Order: sequence, then C-alpha cells, then structure tokens
Amino acid sequence: MRLQIDVIAWRGRIRESRHRLHAAVCDVAGRLEAEAGEPLAVTTFRSAAKPFQLLPLVERGHADRWGWTDEQLAIMAASHTGSPAHVALVSGILARLGLGERALACGFHEPLDAASLEHLRTHPDQRSALYNNCSGKHAGMLCLALSEGWPVEGYQRAEHPVQELMKRTVAELCGVTAESMETAVDGCSVPVFGLPLAAMARAYARLAAATPEGDARSRALDRIRRAMCSHPRAVGGEGRFSTALMERTGGRLVAKGGAEGLECVGLPARRLGVALKSEDGAARGLAPATIALLEHLDELTDAERSGLSASRRPVVTNHAGLEVGALEAVIKVLATAP
Repeated sequence: MRLQIDVIAWRGRIRESRHRLHAAVCDVAGRLEAEAGEPLAVTTFRSAAKPFQLLPLVERGHADRWGWTDEQLAIMAASHTGSPAHVALVSGILARLGLGERALACGFHEPLDAASLEHLRTHPDQRSALYNNCSGKHAGMLCLALSEGWPVEGYQRAEHPVQELMKRTVAELCGVTAESMETAVDGCSVPVFGLPLAAMARAYARLAAATPEGDARSRALDRIRRAMCSHPRAVGGEGRFSTALMERTGGRLVAKGGAEGLECVGLPARRLGVALKSEDGAARGLAPATIALLEHLDELTDAERSGLSASRRPVVTNHAGLEVGALEAVIKVLATAP
C-alpha cells in the first residue's frame, strides 16, 4: 500500500505551508506492509535507537544483576524532559554505580520541564548533565561498561567496546550489517546510526513482537518494551508525543521519537513496526501524521482517537495566545503500478 502523507499548516482558511512525511510499516522479516515517500531513504536513527542501545545491558543479564526496576530501565531508554523525577532517577542509578554526574559525557542543555528550567535559571550553579534528555541512556552505557569490566573513560567514543557492541546490536535488529551502517556523532556525543526508514521499522516490529517465552534476545526486548509502556513518563514526560501515545493507548503501543522529525512505533498485536520521518526535519508535524497513519491502519480505538484529538489536529496560536490556525495531516492512497 503506497501512501502520501502531508501535514498542512492552516492559518485561518489559508494553506500556509506543508510538511511531507516519509514512512515505512514493516513486519519482523522487513517486508513493507505500507509505505509513503521514500521508505528506503537513509536518515539518522537518533533517539529512536535508545531501546536497542539498552538491549545489551538487559540481554547479557546485567539489568537483573544490578536489580534495576522497570522505571530505571525506562529512563535508560528515555529522551526525558529534565523534570525533578527524571533527574532523581538518573542520580539514583549513578549513585548505585558509584559514579557522579561528572561521569556523564552527554553535556548540559536546558530542560524542557518548566519547573526545572525556572530553577536552573535562578540557580545556574546547579546546572549539570543530569538534565540532558539523554542522561538516562548514558547512565545505562556506564553501567554496561562497569558490568563488562571495560573502562568507563571514553565510553561515548565510537572505538569504545560499549559503542562497538551497540552498533552491532542495532545493526542486527535492523537487519543490516554493521559494516554497511554509516555513523556520525549524536547531540549527546555518542555515535548515531544512518539507516533506511524500513530498517528502523523492522527493529520496532521486533520490539513489538518480542515475548517472554522466546530466546534471550526476545525476553530482553519484551522487558524493555514492558518497561517503556509501564512508565511512559519516564521515557519522555509532559509534552512528549511518545509519552502521550503510550499513555492514551494504555501501553498497548510502544513509541519513541528522535530529533529531526522522527517517530517510531511498535504494534505488538500485529507484530509490526512503523517509522515516520518529516522530510524537512520539523517535529511539529509528527504527532498528527503518526496518529493519521495509525488511524489509516485501523490501529486506534474510538476512545484512543478521542484521547489523542489534541495531538491529531494541534492548534496554532499567536503571541497573544489567540488560536489562529491548526496543523492537519492528510493521507492519500496512491495507485500502484500494474
């Protein structure tokens, strides 16, 4: 099924601009069930790779040995908003590891959480990498290094065993070879992976299809998915679409977004993965486009659609707070070649 997915920005009744979406819907074997635009286009996996970067820690039994809770695993797969609850979770992990915040290589950026942002602007001396949205992922990487007896120093570099293992793991889940996968440097200083959208969707299909009765990898993926779905606010937080989607579907779907307009969703009941990419990198069209695609796939109940209505057609406001327009996703079914 070939689709065209656009998100139209309306100002009043004037069509002001358009975001075009590429998308891939794949099963665990990598077969395309639906597509839009260029499903084989290579782009960066960004933070949507986090569940699979966490996989080695769980698959090798280290999560059990350290006794990490599902909420702690969820923050390790998170792009969090830097709320006090998020900071406390990461701080607790580091304390258990015997490490301080200075061990984090992700750097500081201002948190999205309003209370934390106000606090840090009043107390700039308390800024730290704990507030970085990737600090939980980095804490998990530090745990993996300690658990394997690898050096903590330089854990973020591509040549470190932690990153080499994560690259191999991500490649395996996506159905490509590690040698064929381009890498660059992510916003938090660890490697980021270049992959076709369809490969990302395949990885999310495998995350969705994992069961506790499977092999060690399936059991580990199942635990990561359950941790994310059970603690969606640890995975993101207020204002994060992935959090809202998991909450509104009662954890029936698993979702994780990434920078530059990427959203990935796993559909466990159908063993499918979905990856959407905004061609211009704009994040604002992702929520309406993702919901529209899930509706097209008949994946949302009426109650879920109602709960997600604000994200399905977000309003546009001006500087005076007046509602002046909206974003609207439009899906067209395209004719296929005979």
